Amino acid sequence: MARFSDGGGLLLDCAGRGEISPRLAHRADVMAAAARAVGWQYRVASPPEPVVAANLGWLSGYRHPRYRDTALLEGAMRVFARPRPLIEGARALGDTIRVLPALFHALWTGALSAPLNEPLHERVTVTAGPGKWASA
Repeated sequence: MARFSDGGGLLLDCAGRGEISPRLAHRADVMAAAARAVGWQYRVASPPEPVVAANLGWLSGYRHPRYRDTALLEGAMRVFARPRPLIEGARALGDTIRVLPALFHALWTGALSAPLNEPLHERVTVTAGPGKWASA
């Protein structure tokens, strides 16, 4: 569920593996009617692409605040002000064993962005600020 700034809302239903069964289609019709009755939108989301799902699964392992490093993030914002490969930016910031978890956390939170529709690897292009996938 999400609330929009105009007061409206969205109820997003995750379909799971893709095929919508007759049972799910009926449930979706009922939910859409209920959402409309209260002025909300209703949508059934398709599952994410496998590469996006794998990347988000990996990055979610770094979502915990213990991976946040404010000083390192300030440096990362400068280092990645212009797009560059992840490993080059990590090396510019220090010991990659210490730096990479903080960069993965920054990718998870959207402080840094990378194209998550291609496999994450050391040469993936990273830039400061939210990108297309930051809200994913």
